[in-house]
Amino acid sequence: MKILLSGARGQLGKELVRRLKGTDFFATDAAEMDITDQPATLKIINTYRPDAVIHCAAYTNVDGAEENGETAYKINAIGAQNVAAGCLQCGAKLVYVSTDYVFDGTLGRAYSEFDQPNPQSIYGKSKLAGEMLARHILNRLFIVRTSWLYGDGNNFVRTMLKLGKEKDTLRVVNDQYGCPTSTQDLAEAILALIRTEHYGIYHAANTGVTTWYDLAKKIFELAGLNRVKVLPQTTEQLGRPAPRPLYSPLDNMLLRLTVGTVMRPWEEALKEYLAQQT
Repeated sequence: MKILLSGARGQLGKELVRRLKGTDFFATDAAEMDITDQPATLKIINTYRPDAVIHCAAYTNVDGAEENGETAYKINAIGAQNVAAGCLQCGAKLVYVSTDYVFDGTLGRAYSEFDQPNPQSIYGKSKLAGEMLARHILNRLFIVRTSWLYGDGNNFVRTMLKLGKEKDTLRVVNDQYGCPTSTQDLAEAILALIRTEHYGIYHAANTGVTTWYDLAKKIFELAGLNRVKVLPQTTEQLGRPAPRPLYSPLDNMLLRLTVGTVMRPWEEALKEYLAQQT
């Protein structure tokens, strides 16, 4: 299977590149394929003529999107539309990577693929727009929503490790609940899914539920930084520009039912990731 990858220099992209080495794949990032430029995007996709495209490229600055809404929509929505159009022309499958931020966090339980999105932030709205535009164009489409991602790049886990070596006390939000997800496990799930014909919306996150506060405490525990004192604070006290869903764990129901993928608990994935950082 020939695979074209967008966003190859992002956290998930790097993991997919690592796993695809030795296979027939073409990795692109903004320098090689500007997804906001439709003619250029169509040309690259039709030149390579992949069997599948994994579309990881995205505008992911959640707070920045509140001030740069048009940029977020141009990349996350119009970019997805352009990539989908290229897939339609050459007959390729498409994986569009999306987010738990398409939900408002008021359901009170984990969100399944059958629950209604209601994004509250510009970032979440732009990602949902990308889902909708891609679905309008393409039938051979996998929408894969994930959450609280960490891997090779800037992320919450690495930020905590850095701050934990510099400070004795940290304040971390304790009223947002979700599923931390390893790029290793997400990449594995995507590569299993893309070899099937089970098109549709999927949730792919490590199992279990935690808060950013409890995640930080677990990071320091596993990293041997027990001297760091973690103090709780609320989302309101933090005062970020973009609203966040307060309870947005994802239920990977369709992954279990269609391809039999059961993603491991977040604690297990985190322990392995931290062991790789030393």
